[in-house]
Amino acid sequence: MMPKKLNFVLVIFVAVAMILTACAPSAPAAPAASENQPAEAGQPAQPAEKVTLRVLVHQNPPMVEFMENFNAQFTEKYPNITVDMSVVNANDLATVTQTRLTANDVDVIDIFGFANGVQPYMKNVDKPNWQQLIEAGLLLDISDQPFLKNYDESANMDAGSFDGKVYAINLGRVSYSGIYYNKDLFAANNVTVPTTWSELVTACETFKAAGIPCMTAGGKDGWPIFVGAYGLIGSIYPDQAALVEGLWNGSIKWNDEKSMVMWERMKVYAQEMMEEGASGIAGDAAPGRFASGAVAMFSGGTWYASAIEAAEPAFEWGYIPFPGSDNPEDNKYLFGKYDQGWAVAANTPNKDASLLYLTEFSDPANYQAFVDAVGFIPTQPTATLNTQIGQEVAPYLQNFKVGYEQYWVNVKGAGQFANPWASYFVPFGTYDDAKELADKVQADLQSGLDAAK
Repeated sequence: MMPKKLNFVLVIFVAVAMILTACAPSAPAAPAASENQPAEAGQPAQPAEKVTLRVLVHQNPPMVEFMENFNAQFTEKYPNITVDMSVVNANDLATVTQTRLTANDVDVIDIFGFANGVQPYMKNVDKPNWQQLIEAGLLLDISDQPFLKNYDESANMDAGSFDGKVYAINLGRVSYSGIYYNKDLFAANNVTVPTTWSELVTACETFKAAGIPCMTAGGKDGWPIFVGAYGLIGSIYPDQAALVEGLWNGSIKWNDEKSMVMWERMKVYAQEMMEEGASGIAGDAAPGRFASGAVAMFSGGTWYASAIEAAEPAFEWGYIPFPGSDNPEDNKYLFGKYDQGWAVAANTPNKDASLLYLTEFSDPANYQAFVDAVGFIPTQPTATLNTQIGQEVAPYLQNFKVGYEQYWVNVKGAGQFANPWASYFVPFGTYDDAKELADKVQADLQSGLDAAK
């Protein structure tokens, strides 16, 4: 499971990326329906009496500004509804949500994509906050709502469903498993964009022979190294949910033959592909280092794109899935996580107004304006991300998969090395031998699994 520190840092990077990409948040589309009737028959109408709709969101400047505009247009269209929107820090959202839901003091909540759900085969683990809310009966089942059809079915299933029912719509996703590459350096050195591990190794060898460092990342912060290798893990184990279940039931081990392929390639990635001195580069300095043209590639998430563009607007770059397998079919996936979404309080006295709010937000024109404002990779199939990174990931969106750390639930009693992190290798960590490291990772995991029996 991704460490809390990493989650916090990722949130900061995503927020920074949004700020940089969203110069002026787009306004929602002008309402097209009549004042008192929603756009489609069968959807909730404006309440007959005046109500106050209590909405809770997390602090994200482009999103908050967009929501203020959206709320103004929504209340203009539905004058019987007043929107009272509260804004809290992202780190406080889960706690405030639970408190206000329990007190029946909120109607619509901003909720992050469902992740780390406890599966029946898992023992001695803690349930995530969203699962606790559902099992306590605090989130409304929205499985039959017409606006769900505006979103990718995979997003509804992956990020808003539990036990066969839908409890949230998700509004965007990020990928962390790709590699940025310098188009000019690739062209000048006659290097083809790699689609397999062997081609990636050859590309790095070509650049190094020309005196050009192959790859960089913010190794000083540690986490960018193992996040940069998520695509390598995914190429070896494309079915990430099956990987997690296999680790729990023992059919997959971190030191078995297949996993050793992963560790040997992680060692090459960390020690041969990464430029010398990458362990001293801070996470927020790595995008600028890449944009300077000094290195050929940069492994990292989509949130870095705006920082690259801000550092060097004329810089020509591309973004590809990490080619960690020698079978190109295994390298066509982008792995990542779902971000912000909407859910409704199960006990809200303003159910119709709450569902109307989500209906209006889910209108494709309004949703497109939201995406333009915040820069998420869209979860509505009709929406487009009008940025360079949007164009780069578009060919792979049908192959978007939730990543390992969104499925993994930490086993109580497991050791500190019980995860598949490339950052354990020298110079970012202390291990130099792949087999020794693999045995240590499996042993640390096994200690927790044995305790859970």
